[in-house]
Amino acid sequence: MAGHFDLIDLQLIVHIGDQLSLTRAAEKTHLSLPAASTRVKNLEEYFGTQLLYRTSQGVTLTPSGEALTRHARTVMRQVEQLRGDMQEFARGVKGHVRVLANTTAMTEFMPAVLGRFLAAHPDVNVELRERLSYLIMRAVAEGAADVGIVAGCTADPNLEFIPYRRDRLVLVAARSHALAKESAVAFADTLDNDYVGLSEWSAIHPFLVQAAAALGRTFKFRVEVGNFEAVCRMIETGVGIGVIPESVAVRFARVLDIAIVPLTDAWALRALQICVRSRDALPAFAKELVNMLVDDVPEAERERPHEPEVPAV
Repeated sequence: MAGHFDLIDLQLIVHIGDQLSLTRAAEKTHLSLPAASTRVKNLEEYFGTQLLYRTSQGVTLTPSGEALTRHARTVMRQVEQLRGDMQEFARGVKGHVRVLANTTAMTEFMPAVLGRFLAAHPDVNVELRERLSYLIMRAVAEGAADVGIVAGCTADPNLEFIPYRRDRLVLVAARSHALAKESAVAFADTLDNDYVGLSEWSAIHPFLVQAAAALGRTFKFRVEVGNFEAVCRMIETGVGIGVIPESVAVRFARVLDIAIVPLTDAWALRALQICVRSRDALPAFAKELVNMLVDDVPEAERERPHEPEVPAV
């Protein structure tokens, strides 16, 4: 039995999965065909299972070969990330914080804090990405992110939650729209209308689609745009209506002819929380970022009543 395997073996398996040809995979791994064949045989001996089906037309992966390929891809991605991180250290970068946030935090609350944090820490990089809240929690729990900002999620014994901010989703319509005259409206009663919304890359897009699906309804996007300002400007022209964070709606209602209508749905009211695996175990610079986020919260929002634990973005 072969005693070990290395990164070249894993890269070879990845190339075999991509090329379905041992010859081409060997070339891409810079190995001779006999050397590549020997490495595959050693892997099969090591794991005690056949990895490839060999035919005159080439090779295909067995179920165990497919499983090994999935793991190999994960390892090679991590190696690439390690190489990139080491290059940053070589350039003088001493820290890297991975932050995942929902749509509201990304657009409304994070920019100002990150600007101050990065100015104070020129030797730290921040990777900020937008995700749905349940995916953020999973990533933080699995170590794929250091800090998450989520809304309306249930407790998780593997995570520590820090109260952050509160916000609500509201309906926005042109002032001439029939719904603009309502004092409040249920989401279900808006779904016969065309919607203006953010593109699929945003966390709020799939959330609204899911909320409509839960009602057995179809969510009709007439236009999808890249940011909340574009959403509000399209709504002002009468193209459709939209659901956006209240903090965003209030800001644009000062300069655009749009109306804000509260939603009666429980999920519209959201308590945002910062989640980490352990606040005490964070690197000093990541802990300082969390502290800056908490300190940025207005005093009026620091004490808030219990809000329902509902899926949110």
